[in-house]
Amino acid sequence: MPLLALFIIVPLIEIALFIQVGGILGLWPTLAIVVVTAVIGTYLVRRQGLAELARIQNSLNTLDNPTRPLAHGAMILASGLLLLTPGFFTDAVGFLLLVPGVRDKVMQAVRKRIKVQSFTMGQQDGTPPSPRDDVVEAEYVEVPPRDGPSGWTQK
Repeated sequence: MPLLALFIIVPLIEIALFIQVGGILGLWPTLAIVVVTAVIGTYLVRRQGLAELARIQNSLNTLDNPTRPLAHGAMILASGLLLLTPGFFTDAVGFLLLVPGVRDKVMQAVRKRIKVQSFTMGQQDGTPPSPRDDVVEAEYVEVPPRDGPSGWTQK
């Protein structure tokens, strides 16, 4: 039910804001603002998204907890969708989600509503993998070199 209310309320807010701003500024300045916010938002989302992607890769490479960069990446993606949606209310929410402090507050609010049952990374006993885990015990026989090409390359 809350999702249905959101799909009804947000367009009504956008329409009311378009009417108000359009009445004050006129049609073309209002449309210009919508286009400029989409262009600026796209630039900021791309820049912050690439930086967050690097943080995600770094946390996975160092076996750190990737929760924060993943959540921030998801919120940056959501802000991009909101900024590309025409409207003043969605632009305001989209720009707010580009502020790291706001994303941290949203993450804290969501974290209070989610209960994690278990989380493991690396080996099941909690120890990181040792560098010698890739050693394979095997026997080998040395093959003497051939004189000339093998029969496979001749026609």
